[in-house]
Amino acid sequence: MRKLLYISAALALFSSCEPEFNEPVDEVGFYDQGEVDLTNYVALGNSLTSGYADGALYLDAQQSSYPNILASKFALAGGGDFTQPLMNDNIGGLLLNGTPIAATRLVLNFDQNGNPLPVNLEGTPTTEVTNTLEGPFNNMAVPGAKSYHLVAPGYGNIAGIGTSANPYFARMASSSETTVLADAAAQNPTFFSIWIGNNDVLTYAISGGTGVDQTGNLNPASYANNDITDPNVFAATTSQVVSAMTANGAKGVVINIPDVTKIPFFTTVPNNALVLNAEQAQQLTLFFQAVAGITTQGLIDQGVPAAQAQQIASQYAITFNEGPNRWLIDTPASQTNPLGFRQMTEEERIVLTIDQTALRTAGYGSVAISNEVLQVLGKLQAGATITEAEAGLVLAAINGIDDKDALDNEEINAINTARSAYNTTLSGLAQQNDLILLDFESLYEEIVLSGYQYNGGEITTTFGTGGAFSLDGIHLTPRGYAVVADEIIRAINESYDANIPGVDPGNYPTIFVQ
Repeated sequence: MRKLLYISAALALFSSCEPEFNEPVDEVGFYDQGEVDLTNYVALGNSLTSGYADGALYLDAQQSSYPNILASKFALAGGGDFTQPLMNDNIGGLLLNGTPIAATRLVLNFDQNGNPLPVNLEGTPTTEVTNTLEGPFNNMAVPGAKSYHLVAPGYGNIAGIGTSANPYFARMASSSETTVLADAAAQNPTFFSIWIGNNDVLTYAISGGTGVDQTGNLNPASYANNDITDPNVFAATTSQVVSAMTANGAKGVVINIPDVTKIPFFTTVPNNALVLNAEQAQQLTLFFQAVAGITTQGLIDQGVPAAQAQQIASQYAITFNEGPNRWLIDTPASQTNPLGFRQMTEEERIVLTIDQTALRTAGYGSVAISNEVLQVLGKLQAGATITEAEAGLVLAAINGIDDKDALDNEEINAINTARSAYNTTLSGLAQQNDLILLDFESLYEEIVLSGYQYNGGEITTTFGTGGAFSLDGIHLTPRGYAVVADEIIRAINESYDANIPGVDPGNYPTIFVQ
């Protein structure tokens, strides 16, 4: 795990707050499920429903999954047992025929200079995928699942792991050719929750947009893992899921999808962290003036009219200032941008897993200047003519951030266009089937802007210290999952005239220090 340079210098756990008035009364008959039957609750979803945290699925995290928290409260109002496909340990990770195929969970450590450093927990996983569990399971969440995976036969086939199958589903599937939906619906739930669709855009996002926006392609079998799911595919799949889960009159809650580009994985490393002193700013400004001049001459040599060549090359005469400056990113080379780079805009994102040491020391995101390049720049400043090879040295020193390490505006727009379409589908399905729609999109926006207050405490989206997100910057902490559970209970109580005790997020932990 690379050093995280831009998070707070002192990561401290939020202390658990003792509830004052939110402790459930342990008395039969005190609580009431109202107009909903909670005796058989089944949860469908992906890693966010499984309790996945800190880059892994592990035992303690599963116990704090929002469905398990819900079930514990439902039990006080007549709810039934709730089973989960539990991992063997708190190490995290998976084995396939004894070989590790998934990393252990992250814990917080510190480097020799005292900088906070999430690291993988030392140890060997003990959860063997081929040791299949005997179900059924009320928590049918499958980490990594996209919407269309819920209806894909063979998604739990051990022989297909690494290609078409998912190891988490393989260890819990009722047969090699069953589907996640079939195993969930076979339990004849009386109440269910569905939170699916995050991965349909998230895998594209965390790859830095290296996948393909498959909007317009209705064949998910042709998709790669990092692609965006076509909204019509998403709509058809989720409609099938909801129809199956409501077939016997079950009530339920559907959770929509937040803006994934605003999770800590994309907001922790600032895109304007190229901090320069006055001398460095002047040097970089002069460097890019040279780049503009070299490009102008190169275009003229290729037959481009001088005025047009100067206009095209002018985009490379970037001015740098003392203080924070935005990084450079690579873009596809084109006639209008022949060198294939530009400076980032305010809205664009850098991924948490970028090599921050390279940003700091190797000129990644700006210029990697060697002694040879300095010699060429000296010749230019002296008014000397340089060779084509020397010009190439200068241009090669430009070291923009790779596509995999950033989300540009076009990629962000693709993500949010698809996500908006997914949420429209989820809203419509909830309304058509008289289900609760938990508007997590709006709730998350509020948390981003002003935090979430609970019974004497607060969580925010700040990486490490905020309490909402675990150390992978993508998944919630147990405390974050407790917030989801509490919001669902509020909605159930209001929608179904129920009296189910709420959840105090302060009773659940955040991050773990090694």
